[in-house]
Amino acid sequence: MTDLPPAASLLSSAPLRCDDTVAMDYDARLMRRKRLVTRSGAGFLVDLPEVTNLDAYWGFELEDGRAIRIEPAQEAVLVVTGDLPRLAWHIGNRHTPCQIEGDRLIIRDDHVLENMLRGLGATITRATLPFTPEGGAYGHGRTMGHAHDHSHA
Repeated sequence: MTDLPPAASLLSSAPLRCDDTVAMDYDARLMRRKRLVTRSGAGFLVDLPEVTNLDAYWGFELEDGRAIRIEPAQEAVLVVTGDLPRLAWHIGNRHTPCQIEGDRLIIRDDHVLENMLRGLGATITRATLPFTPEGGAYGHGRTMGHAHDHSHA
């Protein structure tokens, strides 16, 4: 395995050239410091100043100028169809990350949510897909860990 130079910065948009790709699942795309391995097997270090949601970025620029694209990895998900507005409300009420598409909702595989959604009349299909849920309502970010003035008790 070959090591590449460390990441120098995050890229918000695609550069003229892409040198390699790193596949990261939803959890891995929230990070601060980690050694990543590209599709071609080369490793590089990412050391960000703070925990960062990488969903808002195209990829990394390495110290030598190479560009590594971030690609959402395939992961186990549930594809939800049915009364989407109602089902989306119940998913959101549980602060669960959800990918919203025109004809379906996609959530990570979770047997408790699966049973709840089936009980609400949803049709559920298991799949392995890249998971790219909606960001937080108050700017880029994750849907959990929010601050508000009501209790969940």
